[in-house]
Formats: sequence, structure tokens, C-alpha cells
Amino acid sequence: MKVSAMDSGIDATNLGATPRPENGRTASRLQTFVGVGAGNAMEWFDWNIYATFAAFFAPQFFHSGDAVSDMLKTLAIFAVGFVARPFGGMLFGWLADRKGRQLSMTLAVGLAAAGSLVIGLTPTYGSIGAWAALVLLVCRLLQGLAHGGELPSAQTYVTEVAPRERRGLWSSLIYFSGTLGVVVGTVLAAILSTTLSSAQMHDFGWRVPFLLGGVFGLFSLYMRSRMPETETFTKAAEAAEAQPVRESMWRKIWERPGLLLRVVGLTIGGTVVYYVWAVSAPAYAISVRGVPATQALWAGVGASLVFLVALPLWGMLSDRIGRRPVLMFGAVMLMVLLFPLGSIVRGEAWQLFVAMTIAMVLIGCISSIAPAVYAEMFPTGIRAAGLGVPYSFAVALFGGTAPYLQTFLADRGLPNAFNWYAIALMGVTLLTVVFMPETRARDLSSEV
Repeated sequence: MKVSAMDSGIDATNLGATPRPENGRTASRLQTFVGVGAGNAMEWFDWNIYATFAAFFAPQFFHSGDAVSDMLKTLAIFAVGFVARPFGGMLFGWLADRKGRQLSMTLAVGLAAAGSLVIGLTPTYGSIGAWAALVLLVCRLLQGLAHGGELPSAQTYVTEVAPRERRGLWSSLIYFSGTLGVVVGTVLAAILSTTLSSAQMHDFGWRVPFLLGGVFGLFSLYMRSRMPETETFTKAAEAAEAQPVRESMWRKIWERPGLLLRVVGLTIGGTVVYYVWAVSAPAYAISVRGVPATQALWAGVGASLVFLVALPLWGMLSDRIGRRPVLMFGAVMLMVLLFPLGSIVRGEAWQLFVAMTIAMVLIGCISSIAPAVYAEMFPTGIRAAGLGVPYSFAVALFGGTAPYLQTFLADRGLPNAFNWYAIALMGVTLLTVVFMPETRARDLSSEV
């Protein structure tokens, strides 16, 4: 039975072919945006409230008596959580490329929500001693596993159902929805820190977002369970089943070392700058620069709202002029402005807002179209795993350690050292973009 473009809610002139999976259902734009967006937002909410609320719950899990020491230990677990991400990229990437993108996305968001719920219910150091830190570590490892699988699966799903000529715009949904999750977490932190006393925030206020993340995860599970598979995957799976001998997915991945290195090169610069300026900047400003907690959180919210506006604009621009010019502009400007941006923040919330806004608008050049760029690099049969493995390794090694390394160097009186480190990594990203081919509007059904 053929499904019309009107029934699917997708403009067939833009998409070329309306998604028609085996079960006969098609995903409308609304269903795609809500299903992928809600789940991705919940994953990012679950993942990033850890960094946002770290200053409040760090003493509850370590209780050393030194605020900076407790913060460093808490950020160390934040970094350790990234260790599981490559394994998540492998597991959920394999699942997405063998069993389907929809199943992989559904399981990932459920695991992330479970980890958040357990953290919210975990007794503190005062009740169970060092076991509290151990439970925190295990939960972050589980969430790392889920988050390592979420992005490759969700990015692949969105890019495969997107209109070919508007893939850059559609790919901005990943960081748009993810940022919404971060914004909700930050707004919640600002509201709680405004309505609760400092003692109440440290006592129980920090638990609220973790518990909400677990509950809201159920909604995301429901939405994703109703989503159909992409037509691109369905056709590729049917073709693979028709082959007398099915080629090993991992063999096909390792036969493309250049693509794996390109993923790493494209990722390392942007992920360090992103986690420092878009995720942990308010917490860093609170603990190191002395910005009042509530004001720092609201400054982060304001900068994130500007980021939301910038993301689809960069995506649309890349659909017009190509991926490479947008990527190169963002990389060059971030390299030039990292030192000036760092010098702006001197203890006032408005300074944090200005610096974060500039940084995040430029970060948007990379993050808005990264899902499209990654998807356009790989053939269908290895698109999720081929991206998920090197991407997760790069984020774990460089993004996950960035907040800890920045705080550690600042505590040692060497804040400029971190900026030079970030500039060097961004330089690697820039060189990767210079030597990569343009992939705008590439046919995702073809072998790359």
C-alpha cells in the first residue's frame, strides 16, 4: 500500500521519497520531531544536570571539607562517565545498524532515565559512607553507555528521514532539542536556588532534577516506541538479507580508517569547547570565578536561548553554501576568540552571559550541522556504528575531561594553559575540514 506525502506530513518534493517502512507506517514531521526531540532532550537533561548541580551535591557524596576538592572529585566521576560512551557507541551502534535506529533510540533513553532516577534516590555520604560515591559512579557509567548510543542513533534517524536539500536544517534538531534539555535543567536549577536556601539546595534540592529526569523518561519511551523505522534502513536491511553471505559490519568499518580518523578530527575541537562553554561554564564561574550561583545559572539560560536561535540558522546556511564553509568559519573564530572570551568573566553574571553567548553562537557552526556531516560520510549499513565508535572515543577522551582539566589548571594558577590546549585541538578540527570533501545533499542510499 503506497502512502501519500499528504498522509505522511512530509513534502515529497523536498524528501524525494516518503519514508515507507515494513510495518506500513510513516513518520510525520511532528512525530519525528517530538519522538527524536523529546528523547534527546531527556537524555541531555539527564546527562548535563550532573554538571549543572555539581556544586550543590559534591559535598553530599564526598564530604572532604574542601569545596574545590569535592568539586574535582565530582568532576572526575563526570569524566569517568564518558569512559562508557565508546562502549555505548559500539553496542547501540551495532543495534541501530543491525536491528534498526528506532529500537536503539528507545533502549538508550530508557537506560539514561533509569540512571537519573537512581542518582536522585541515592543516600548521601552521611548515611552510607563511600557507597554513595560508588553508586554515583555506576549510574554515570550506565548513563554514559546510554548517551554514547543515543547520539549516533538519533542523528542517523533524523538525517535519514530529512529532505535531502534541507538535511542541514533538520540535523540541527539534535542539538536544538539537546540544548532545550540543558536549558530546562538550568532553569530548574535557577528556580530551585532562588526559592530554596543554600542549605536546602545542598540537602535535597539537587535531587529534584534527577527524579524528574527519570519520570520524564517514561514519556520519551512511549513516544519512541510508536515511531516507525526509516525507509533508508529498511531498504538496506532488505537488500542485505537478500545477499547469500552477509559481510561483517565491523570489517566494513575498519576498512575505512580515513573516515574514522575524520570523525575524530571533526569532533575533538568542538567537543572540548562545547563542554567548557555550553555545559560547565556556570558551574566553573560559581566555583572558580566567584559568580553568585543563581545569577550564573540565569546567565547560562540566556546564552542557551540565543544558541537555540543560532542552530537552525547555521543549518539552513549550510544547506545553501555547503558544510565546509560553515565549519571553517566557526573553527577559525573560536581559535581567535578563546583567550578574549575567557578574560571577559571576572565575577559578574553579565560578563558570563556575554562570553557564553559569543562562544555558543560560534559553537553552533559546528554542532548544528555535525549530524548531517557525519551521516553523509558513511554508507547505510555502518552509518550509526561507524560514527558512534570514533565519536564516542573522541568525546570521552577530550570532552569528558575538559571541565576537570580546566578547573584543575585554574586551581594550579595556569588558566591560560587550558586555552592553548583547546586552540590546538580546534586547529586539528580546522585542518580536518580543509581536507575533507563537501558532502552537502549527498544521497544517503549510495555507498560512500
